[in-house]
This record gives sequence, structure tokens and C-alpha cells, in this order.
Amino acid sequence: MRKILIFGNSGSGKSTLAKEFSIKHTLPHFDLDTIAWRNSNPPVRAELEDSSEKIKAFINTNSAWVIEGCYSDLLSIAIADANEVIFLNPGIEVCIENCKSRPWEPHKYETIEKQNENLEMLLHWVKAYWKRDDEFSFSSHLKLFSEFVGNKVEYKSNLRS
Repeated sequence: MRKILIFGNSGSGKSTLAKEFSIKHTLPHFDLDTIAWRNSNPPVRAELEDSSEKIKAFINTNSAWVIEGCYSDLLSIAIADANEVIFLNPGIEVCIENCKSRPWEPHKYETIEKQNENLEMLLHWVKAYWKRDDEFSFSSHLKLFSEFVGNKVEYKSNLRS
């Protein structure tokens, strides 16, 4: 049974690839964005314990799955059960273009207009990926990838086979 964990920078193609795997291999898809944040304004991260319980419930309910996100603290919970890891690292230009052309994400924003209001903030966030030292950073993703023992691949372009 495939248990695939996909991670990378915002705009790297995580959601797109996860949806492709979900459809092609009939796998339940879990987007960590749906549990990482409280429903508040301004957004505030959900308690790690609450998110952890939801991840474990998803994993325990499904014998195969694809989980995707950029949160190393949450990814580290799921990685223990994964048998495949995909690190998307296509570079800043690809991530920026993907962010600019991303379709409306109704699970995150009430309207496309509200999503577009956050675009400049998102682009600034994407550009800082390699400089940050937090759970969303290149260094934290590289550490997860490097320490995983099993089937793993890093994609450094948009081309996937």
C-alpha cells in the first residue's frame, strides 16, 4: 500500500502532485493546510496536539494515502508511517509563477478575490524559503528528506515522470 508524503515550498506543486496521485492511484488525499490553522483572523496556528490527533486519525483510518504540506512539525508526525517521500524543490522562479497562476483554493479562502489579496504576502514568503530557519523552511524540509530511510525522490524542476 502506498503511503506518500509530499512536501516543499509554497508554490512548489505539492497540491497538484498530491491530487494527481490521489486520482491515479485512488488514494485518500490529506492537505495539511486544512488542519494547520485555526479559523481566526488573523490566522493562528492550531495547537500541535490537535493537528497531530487529526493526522493520526487519518493515517489510522486509511491503509494507503497521500499527505502534503509545508509544515515540518506536522510532516514529522506522518513521516513515520510513510513508505514514499517526495521533496518538491523546483526553485524560486517556478514557485513564484505557480503562486501567481494558482487556482482558487476554497478550503483556504472565501473568494478568489480574498485569495488574491494575499498574493504579495505569499510571494514574499516564498522568496524567503531558503533564508528562514523555521518549520516551513528549506533547511527543515531538507532535514526531513535526508533523514528518511526508504523510497524517496527530490524533484528540482516541474518535470515529473
